[in-house]
Amino acid sequence: MEPLIVLSRVFCALVSAIESTLTNAVVFLLDFLFTLFNLVTPDRPRGHVILEGHPGFGGKWPDRCSCPALNAMANHGLLPRDGKNIKFSELGAAIRRVYNFSPTFCFFVPNYIANSLLRSYSTDRFDLSDIDAHNCIEHDASLTRVDSYEDPDQGKIAKSLVEEVLRSGTGPGGDITAADLSRLLGKRRVEAKRRNPKFSLAFVHKMFGSSNGSTLLTIFGGRVKDLRPILGEERLPDGWEPRIRHRMGLTMIEFNCTVLPVELSIKEEVDGSIARAGQERYAASAREAKKDA
Repeated sequence: MEPLIVLSRVFCALVSAIESTLTNAVVFLLDFLFTLFNLVTPDRPRGHVILEGHPGFGGKWPDRCSCPALNAMANHGLLPRDGKNIKFSELGAAIRRVYNFSPTFCFFVPNYIANSLLRSYSTDRFDLSDIDAHNCIEHDASLTRVDSYEDPDQGKIAKSLVEEVLRSGTGPGGDITAADLSRLLGKRRVEAKRRNPKFSLAFVHKMFGSSNGSTLLTIFGGRVKDLRPILGEERLPDGWEPRIRHRMGLTMIEFNCTVLPVELSIKEEVDGSIARAGQERYAASAREAKKDA
């Protein structure tokens, strides 16, 4: 064992840990300040959430082609239309312009993706399909995709799952509520574990699932008329703009005020439904083994 190599690696690990801690501390401090700023300033006027001179100003979108969040952006040319060679450092600015998430959110998410893919946020690039590395960002029990065990191509919309989401709303006019999302996520986790023998869903991926669902409630206001083209056709409807109109956008603190109640209200996480799901697969195998014996 080379002492210099060991010391060098330990030193680099310490520097990296300190840098990461300081970066996150600054990001969350700024996010807190942005949250306070949103509380004391008026919202932007309707029709002016997206800044003038950028695509989407006044709800006017450049075309009517294509997917939830990033795919919709690519389909409209708000990211490269081919979904390739995207700079991590440019992704956040694009998300902020289109969906009005806060600057802190728009740094944190692309930076998290870059770190998960072992790339540099500052200098590296990615293709949209890179995000589909299983259990990196992509995860089982999605509301709009079958598990990668069933279909590795996660770019495909699961029409039946999307239709179930769109039909599930119990809010005014059939719009989707937080309770609807909790119910849908619990049902989907049970079904996915039952169908998928390689099912996995760590806590971080449960939070991803609830975060993805909560975007439907926050940025899209749970409105089925907007969610239908977003989820089913992967396009931003003409006349649409984000429902969050804060000048600093939707901060992580505000966002998690929706995400956490959605996740914590999933009854299947505590009533044993998820734990029992899929056990019948092995019970049947055990019965067959006994017969053969």
